[in-house]
Amino acid sequence: MKASSRMGSLEATLQARLAQRESQGRLRHLEIPRPDLVDFSSNDYLSLSQDLVLRNALITYLNGLEKKALSFSSNRRAIGSGGSRLLDGNSAFCEYLEHKLSGFHSSEAALLFNSAYDANIGLISCVPGTRDVILYDSLIHASIHDGMRLSRATKKIHFEHSSIIQDTGRSSVWGDSDQQVRCGESNVFICVEALYSMDGDITDLEYVSNVVKALLPRGNGYIIVDEAHSIGILGDGGRGLVCQLGLQDQVWARVIGFGKAMGSAGGAVLCSSVARLYLINYARTLIYTTAMSFLSLASISAAYDYMTSGEADKRRKQLTMLIQYCHDKFKSLDQRLRPSAALLRMPRSPPRSPIIPLFTSYPKSLARHCQISKFMIRAIVAPTVPKGQERVRICLHASNTIEQVDGLCRAIETWLGLLKTERDARTTKHNQGGATTEADSQESLLGNMKASL
Repeated sequence: MKASSRMGSLEATLQARLAQRESQGRLRHLEIPRPDLVDFSSNDYLSLSQDLVLRNALITYLNGLEKKALSFSSNRRAIGSGGSRLLDGNSAFCEYLEHKLSGFHSSEAALLFNSAYDANIGLISCVPGTRDVILYDSLIHASIHDGMRLSRATKKIHFEHSSIIQDTGRSSVWGDSDQQVRCGESNVFICVEALYSMDGDITDLEYVSNVVKALLPRGNGYIIVDEAHSIGILGDGGRGLVCQLGLQDQVWARVIGFGKAMGSAGGAVLCSSVARLYLINYARTLIYTTAMSFLSLASISAAYDYMTSGEADKRRKQLTMLIQYCHDKFKSLDQRLRPSAALLRMPRSPPRSPIIPLFTSYPKSLARHCQISKFMIRAIVAPTVPKGQERVRICLHASNTIEQVDGLCRAIETWLGLLKTERDARTTKHNQGGATTEADSQESLLGNMKASL
C-alpha cells in the first residue's frame, strides 16, 4: 500500500512538472514525419537516406554479394553485434571501417561510437584531468555540456559564440591568468563546432587556431571540433571544415556524425593512435554499450564509398545552388514587405550552409502555417536556443527543387499578411474596449490560415 502511495505521489509530481512545461509552451511530443509534406526540416542535407544507389549498395553488403562484406562480418552475425566491442562486439569489418574513416578524413586513427552524442560525452568526460581547463563556445551542443558534467575538470569557462564566427566584430575569445596554464602544467581543451545546427554559421577555425598558439605557446592547448553537421557538406569531397582549411595538425580531435549529410547513423572520434587507445580504456560510452550492428556499419561504409566515387559532388553542387536561390528569395521578400524584427528577421549575410534560421517572436505560429501549407519546418524555442532568439529553422536538401523553395516563400508571405491583418484587428478591438488574449489570437490566426488555404 505504501509503495502504491509513493508511486502515485511520484506520478503526480511528474505530471505537475509536465503541466508547468506545457504552460510555458515548451512541452515536447514525439511526432511521426508526414510523407505528404515537403521536407525543409531534417538534417538529411544531401538526401542520401533516399538514394537508390546507396540503398542497393547496402543490400549488396547484407546479401554478402561482396566478398569483402561477407569476410568482414563478425562471427556470421549479420543482425546484432553480440556485445560491447571489448567483449564480443568487435569485428574485422568494424576496424576496416575505422581505417577507411581515418584515411578519408586525413586522421591518424578513428574510433567508432554509437552516435556523435556518445562520442562527445565519451571524449570530454574521460580526457580532461582535475587540473585541466575546458573552454567552450556558449552555443556548444548539449552533448559537450553532458560530457563536462561527468568530467574531472573543475574549471569550465564559456566564451561568446560571436567571438569565433567570421564576419562579426571580434571580442576577446578567452583569457586565463592561471599560473599552471601559463607554465604548461595544465591542459586547456577548446571545444567548438564546425557548423552550428541552429544558426547555420561556421567557426573561423583558423582564427581559433591562431589564438590558441598565441596564448598557449607551450603547446598545452588542444582544440576539439564537433563536425557532426559539416561532414558531407564542407571541404573537398565532404571531408569537413578541418580538412577544408588544412588544419588536421592543429586540431587535436574531431567528432564526426553519420546521421546528418551522410544519411546513416552513428559517430566517431578522429584522433591520434594514443588517444584512440586511451578512449578504448576510459570512454564509458564505448566500454559499457553494445557495439553497432553489421547493418549500421555497412550503411556507413556504403555512404563513404558513395562520397569517394564523386557522386555526392553533384548533390553538393545542387545544394549550393539552392542555398543561394533561397537566400535571394528571402532577401526579396524582406525588401518588399519590410516586416518588423519581431515578426520576421532574415539573416543579413548570405548563408554558408543549408541551415537558414528565420527569427520571429511567433515561431510556432509560422511553423504551423507552413505545415498547413504542406511544408515541414519546425519552431525552435528556448531552452534549445537562448530566450529571445526563437526562430524557425529552414534546412535545405539536395532533393529540394526551385518550385518547392518558391512555394515555401509564398507560404511565409501569406503568413505575414495574415498576421498583420490579425494584429490590426486586435488593435481595433482593444481600442473599442475589448480584450483579446494571446491564446485567442493564436487560435483566431490559425483559423484564418486554414480558411485561406
